[in-house]
Amino acid sequence: MNPAREQLPLLTTDEPAHQPATDAVRLLLFNAQHASPDRSRRQAHWIAGQEGADIAVLTEVSSTQGGDALVTALTERGYATVIAPQPPTPDYRTVIACRTSAVRTVLSPVTVTPHRAPAARVTVGGHDIGVLGLYVPSRGPKDQRNVAKRAFQEAVTESLPRLLAAFPDMPVIVAGDLNVIERGHQPPHKVFGNWEYDFYDSFQAAGLTDAFRHLHPDEVNHSWFGRSGNGFRFDHLFVSTPHAERILACDYHQEAREVGLTDHAVMTLRLSLPSTTGEQGEAPGTGAG
Repeated sequence: MNPAREQLPLLTTDEPAHQPATDAVRLLLFNAQHASPDRSRRQAHWIAGQEGADIAVLTEVSSTQGGDALVTALTERGYATVIAPQPPTPDYRTVIACRTSAVRTVLSPVTVTPHRAPAARVTVGGHDIGVLGLYVPSRGPKDQRNVAKRAFQEAVTESLPRLLAAFPDMPVIVAGDLNVIERGHQPPHKVFGNWEYDFYDSFQAAGLTDAFRHLHPDEVNHSWFGRSGNGFRFDHLFVSTPHAERILACDYHQEAREVGLTDHAVMTLRLSLPSTTGEQGEAPGTGAG
């Protein structure tokens, strides 16, 4: 098995706190902030307690003991499938955890550090959903400023059309900490270059819709705060544009950050699905949770 794409074997699990919905995709995006084993276990406990976390995408997961503890704790708390790529050398990674076992690991379309970009096909209520998790590198040390970030971003941009082609006619969700902001961000931050704004724009160009902006076109919200208190909307959820009208909710939540579980806001998404007895083109349902 490719060491960059590992699926954790099933372990004995606790009774899940919540059963997965069958009429809506409920996804939670959580930045693990390279947590220690103890904090990782508390993160897993908190995530498992969230009704809207049928699919959890976790970014900035370490490749050492803290990350391993998080993966194990998620499995023990009712996540039947945990896709946990292991990098060939120490690096951060992205993890996809699902309450259902109806999940198939898909080869990441991102060719640069693919352990930061796992992909999966998840079956929810009889419908297949494509999921890609992303954790874009930060700017890096002075002697390698933006080298890893630019290489990864370029690989993601190049991969997005292939991603959508790999999941034809089904909803596709891209969730992650992109370490970039949108054009017109409030407050403005001069540190970002055009190549970083271009990266954000590449999702729309490929056929993906910013789920938060779709529902909240003018709302100012942030997912990370610098030492000066300035906010940045770094964490993003995108949905394939043909399915954007099925977005029922997409929000930022500050509670986990405020109690010290992470330094990022948590994002949630709820996407309605057609009735299993209806037609694909019927009106969206009300969803669950």
